[in-house]
Amino acid sequence: MATTSADTVYESLKSRLSRVMPDFEIRLKADVAAEILDLKRERNAVILAHNYMEPALFYSVPDYRGDSLELSRVAASVDAEVIVFCGVRFMAETAKILSPERTVLLPASGPAGCSLAASITAEDVRELRRRFPGVPVVAYVNTYADVKAEVDICCTSGNARAVVESLDADTVIFLPDEFLARNVARETGRNILVARPGGEVEAIPGGDGNGMLVGWNGRCEVHELFTAEDVATARAQFPDVVVLAHPECPPEVVDAADFSASTSAMTRFVEESDAPHFLLLTECSMGDNIAAANPDKDMLRLCSHRCPHMAEITLEDVRNALLHDRQLIELPEDVRRRAHRSLQRMIAIS
Repeated sequence: MATTSADTVYESLKSRLSRVMPDFEIRLKADVAAEILDLKRERNAVILAHNYMEPALFYSVPDYRGDSLELSRVAASVDAEVIVFCGVRFMAETAKILSPERTVLLPASGPAGCSLAASITAEDVRELRRRFPGVPVVAYVNTYADVKAEVDICCTSGNARAVVESLDADTVIFLPDEFLARNVARETGRNILVARPGGEVEAIPGGDGNGMLVGWNGRCEVHELFTAEDVATARAQFPDVVVLAHPECPPEVVDAADFSASTSAMTRFVEESDAPHFLLLTECSMGDNIAAANPDKDMLRLCSHRCPHMAEITLEDVRNALLHDRQLIELPEDVRRRAHRSLQRMIAIS
């Protein structure tokens, strides 16, 4: 079997990343990527990469790139023997839920957790069901498998509104991102309560009485850092800037932005727009990836925040995962089966 040329990989990466990475680093990463491409063929593996991966990884070894919904669809249909999921743990769990017969690897140097996923437990969901009997429960895909197993349906940031509206219920429990819940509540004209562990409930002003959304007080540790002042500062310096905010940002940030949607929708927006400047209020590696793909677009770097958990996944970790089956994702079958039901309902709506 022919081996991959590191020089070929280097030239490909250089053409794409010379504006965002120094040349010596591109050379080093190309050598590792060439190894990975050979290992991938040897093991009949497929590599999935979330939009938040570092540019050298994102543009060298993945077979599929995208947001949580896009990669969930791939994980449900892939026929490779091994799935290497370059994303945080709940994403790799999602791949295992949808493709239980595959070997699923999480190529991370640490636990690759998530502040959102860690904000709620399966017992929290059961307690909410006791407090709101008969109310359907939606779980954002940014949750662990045992939480997905306790809910009626999952959603992503891109289809959250469609999922909520599909339930045709006056009251819906929406977990765990407080800001995403508040943004969806406003989109659907609903009032919102934010539940907290221990029974406390906070009513958030707004809505026009068109039902109720019961949220949770989980937050993304990256997106909660963005402020409306960040947007004002960018507009003061660049009056013609177009601001894109992820729906996990605080509502006042989404209000101040020009566009808010999933990471893949944000990417498409930049590709199709002829605006002179863009500011992305989301994980900063995604900004680098969009800049690399759109060298004619000016991506402002006025406020950048890196997810520490996504940063645990590098090309070197992908190589080690394929060499040593690190980290192998395994789930109890009962949990996997019930979580599968919730994810399949989401995919069907999408």
